[in-house]
Amino acid sequence: MGNTNKELITLAQRIRAVSQNGLIYSSNDYDIDRYRELLHISDEITALSTGLDIKTIESLYMPQKEYVTPKVDIRAVVFNDQDDILLVKERADGCWSLPGGWADVGYSPKEIAVKEVKEETGLDVSPLRLLSVTDMSRHPHPPIPFYVYKFFILCELTGGGFTDAFDILDKGFFALDTLPPLSLERVLPEQIHRMREYRDHPEYGVLLD
Repeated sequence: MGNTNKELITLAQRIRAVSQNGLIYSSNDYDIDRYRELLHISDEITALSTGLDIKTIESLYMPQKEYVTPKVDIRAVVFNDQDDILLVKERADGCWSLPGGWADVGYSPKEIAVKEVKEETGLDVSPLRLLSVTDMSRHPHPPIPFYVYKFFILCELTGGGFTDAFDILDKGFFALDTLPPLSLERVLPEQIHRMREYRDHPEYGVLLD
C-alpha cells in the first residue's frame, strides 16, 4: 500500500483516539452520539485503506475506559561473534523479523526483550542499551490499524540454544548483506542496518523520532 493509505490510516487512528477519549470524559448525550459517529467514520476509513471489512476492524478494538495511547512494540537486536543478526521467521506471514512483540504489562522494556528472545529462539541474552525509539507511521512500514511506537534494544548473547516456539517457524543468524525476506510490518531492512551503525557508535545516543 502506498503512502496515501498510510496517511489515511494515521488520520483514522487520530480520529479514533480523540473519539474514544471523548467518550471517556463526556457526559452530554449529544457529544456521546457525535463521538460514536466519529468512531464509525474512523473504522470506515481504516476498512477502505486496508481492504478489511468493517466488522473485522471493529473487532480489533476493545472498548476503552482510559485515555488512549500508542501500542508499544519491543524488538531485540542481537549480533553474534561473526556480526550476524538474529532473526526469527514469523508464522503469521512467513517472513523474518527481529525477535520481539507487543509490550506486556508487568515487564520493563529490557525484560520484554530478554523474554521474547528466550520464548522465540531459546537463546539467553542480556540487555545492553536502547538503540532507537521510532514512530511506525513515520517509516515505510505497511499500514496497520494501530498506532505504534517501536523500541529497538541492543542485547548481548550469553547462552542457551535454539528451541521450538509455536508462533515461530524458524530462526537463525544472518549476514546483513544476505537478509531473508523481512516481515515489513515488524522491521525494515534499513532499520537493521541503522541498528548496527548505532551499536558501533554509542556516541550517537538514541535514534529518536
